[in-house]
Amino acid sequence: MVNPPGYRLRAWPCRSQVPELWLQVAREVAEPEALTSEHLIHPRRRGEREALRVLLATRQGAVEATTAAINHLKALVVSAPDDLRAEIRALGSNAQVAYCAKLRDRPAQSLEHRMTIRVLRSTAQRIQTLRAEAKALEEEITALVSAIKPELLEQVGIGAVSAAQILVSWSHPGRFRSEAAFAAFAGTAPIPASSGLTNRHRLNRSGDRQLNRALHTIILVRARVDPETRTREGSRRRAAHCSVPLSGASVSRESRLIASRESVL
Repeated sequence: MVNPPGYRLRAWPCRSQVPELWLQVAREVAEPEALTSEHLIHPRRRGEREALRVLLATRQGAVEATTAAINHLKALVVSAPDDLRAEIRALGSNAQVAYCAKLRDRPAQSLEHRMTIRVLRSTAQRIQTLRAEAKALEEEITALVSAIKPELLEQVGIGAVSAAQILVSWSHPGRFRSEAAFAAFAGTAPIPASSGLTNRHRLNRSGDRQLNRALHTIILVRARVDPETRTREGSRRRAAHCSVPLSGASVSRESRLIASRESVL
């Protein structure tokens, strides 16, 4: 679908209603003029963006399959014969995978014992294969992001996977008319939920959830390693007189920085 200039699907909160911290990450990635569109808005482009999209989707599938296989392995260990379970349960997760991948069954063992060893070995080897696949795909993503927009990887807290998701969601200059539109698309623009004398906002559950997760990951990393973000969050916690988690305002500020510092594409 090609949208005409000024087309809006719904009424999003105005710029003044968008808190600071999610929008900040967006401002670090795109020039202000790249956000404003006075022309027809084109659909998401293909080419490099589509290459990143299929890499991300396949890597995510491998990661989810790895998690499912690990859960299955742990369930097999719980129900394994006593002597076999005693060998494995004391090991850590990675050590369990490595140990089970090298297990060998012997004819002298019982049928239950031999079949349990075989499925443990098969599951552990599947985990190793999926991990190797996910790592190889991440290397491909890193190389592609470095070729398309290396400036993203130079910013604090932005890794290859998060940068790729930003590029996939952004697609091309002119797709978003403003920083607030980008925040709304990412689900970082809070929804007014005031009542009477209470003035507050609730979290936005709509938007691109993959982009929202990437922004949240960037915030979590910056809260650990970036002095500016740590100072800002410390001030917010002191103002709240309690230890509270990262706010929607934090993610809104970061998304605005991504959307305005340097153009994504």
